[in-house]
Amino acid sequence: MKCPFFVHGNRKLPRFHRVKMNVDQTGISDIETEVNHTLDQVLDNRVIKPGHRVAVAVGSRNIAGLKVMVKTLCRRLKDMDAVPVIIPAMGSHGGAVAEGQVKVLESLGITEETCGTSILSTLDVEIVGSILDDVPVCFSKDALGMDHSVAVNRIKPHTKFKGPVESGIYKMLCIGMGKHQGAAALHQAALRHGFYPVIKAAGDCLIRRTNIRFALGVVENCREEPSEIKAMAAADIFTEETRLLTRAKHLFPRLPFKKLDALIIQAIGKDISGSGMDPNVTGRAYDLMEDDFSVNLHATRIALLDLSEHSFGNAIGLGNADIITEKLYSKLDYEKTLVNALTSTSLRKAFIPVRLDNDLSAVQAAFFTTGITDPENVRAVIIRDTRHVTEFLASSALLDELNAIPGASMGEPEELLFDDYGDLVLDLR
Repeated sequence: MKCPFFVHGNRKLPRFHRVKMNVDQTGISDIETEVNHTLDQVLDNRVIKPGHRVAVAVGSRNIAGLKVMVKTLCRRLKDMDAVPVIIPAMGSHGGAVAEGQVKVLESLGITEETCGTSILSTLDVEIVGSILDDVPVCFSKDALGMDHSVAVNRIKPHTKFKGPVESGIYKMLCIGMGKHQGAAALHQAALRHGFYPVIKAAGDCLIRRTNIRFALGVVENCREEPSEIKAMAAADIFTEETRLLTRAKHLFPRLPFKKLDALIIQAIGKDISGSGMDPNVTGRAYDLMEDDFSVNLHATRIALLDLSEHSFGNAIGLGNADIITEKLYSKLDYEKTLVNALTSTSLRKAFIPVRLDNDLSAVQAAFFTTGITDPENVRAVIIRDTRHVTEFLASSALLDELNAIPGASMGEPEELLFDDYGDLVLDLR
């Protein structure tokens, strides 16, 4: 789609400084040893006996060291002569089909070969109870058919709501292990009762009425490295997850600004955030019953340049932007995106924003439509994605603010570079 208004050289762009934020980057160097150490606290051969089958719930998120964690857990269970079986715990992701969810696991390095055990993927569920008078609580039928269930997940701030537990073990149990049917039912209930009350009540119900034995929770630092790994018995999940969420919020990477004219994001994706781009970073959340994230950041314009390869066409979240490129649009699998949007009752996230031919046109449009006439006055930031914000480009208009931030180091001002196709030439870490 050619737009003659925005062409190479037609609109002057501000100069940018490469910024690196010096933040707490303490991580775990030996993930296998740490997993083994924390598993010692929950593995009990009086409960998990030889021959017992154990469902190991694994989600769709790209967690650093996930393959090592799952492989180590499965090996420890086999050392007890138990039989671990990996089950996808990802609600409607992977197109809400069993084969698609296996492909998501494969993209994360979770295969039968790498983990030394079988993978069982179906969308069958059983209703194990109800909450808030009439809301059904579902759980994987495959997991219920085994002797025990355990879950492995990252704990972090949620992209819809705020509460004592947000995105973590509780959510995986009731949304991920609830499969498509359970995820849809609980998201619909959240429109009436609120997201946190539903997640809390459903999680409590599942811990009481199913075979959940323990969970493995992970908190990451700003470099996406595991900072803490904690095994927790079923009865302790809520207390431990609450503690770990507090730590995760302290470590969560955010941009050091409250107001921007333009935010340019190189890529969104389901592997990056459940919302494609995390509102804890962007400040953008529009759908029904979602909490206000604009206290973190308000950006007048948001432009998206590409879709992550590991999102497999699911472009959920693009509707929270103002501008996208044809490159992103060409990778969009609208059926997968729509299934995710309908299941999560987040219709706005599947809207199609203004489409422009290439990165250059998208960037120019984002800057020009802010109402700022002098490019050097545009308060703009370019990030790789919402998981990587400790290194970014900031326009010269933000220089005074950056100079006042402890731990921020800046390079010399430079012009943005685009190739012959109008794509941004930029490598951010």
